[in-house]
Amino acid sequence: MAQAAKAAATKVIALLTAPAGVNGNLAALAQAAGVTLPVITTGQIAAQNIASDLAERSADVKYPALNIYCEKLSNVLREKFRTFSGTASMAIEVRLSQDRLDGLESNLQLYLDAVTQVLDTNRGDWGSGMFYAGGYEAVIHPVKRGGRNFIQVAKVTFDVGVSS
Repeated sequence: MAQAAKAAATKVIALLTAPAGVNGNLAALAQAAGVTLPVITTGQIAAQNIASDLAERSADVKYPALNIYCEKLSNVLREKFRTFSGTASMAIEVRLSQDRLDGLESNLQLYLDAVTQVLDTNRGDWGSGMFYAGGYEAVIHPVKRGGRNFIQVAKVTFDVGVSS
């Protein structure tokens, strides 16, 4: 069952890092907003569920950062003779840190829009027994101390149908 979570996280990372992924969308959004935002490199994308303060203590974290992980697996046996047939509840956390509050939330919203555009354009069959219907929920958390002085996190959650 854990293979379903890992496979879904790997597929989400592949979609985000594709040429038409988050950086392609981010460039268009930043240009339309008249701002310059740093791109997200593959080193800033992690398949882990770790709190930002712990990540800063244990590793050299570069912002903006994306954390992709599976929050919950539900094996509801839709297909009776499959080992796993249900949903993987996935999460993408967008973390942004700046030394000043000015523009932090508006920049975070641009990164969040870039992530949700990737999800919007990748509805349907993801292959390997995975299917994304298209719904998601986004939550923007309040600014906290951390990172370069201030950090803010936005979290997108969505369900992926998995059959293996």
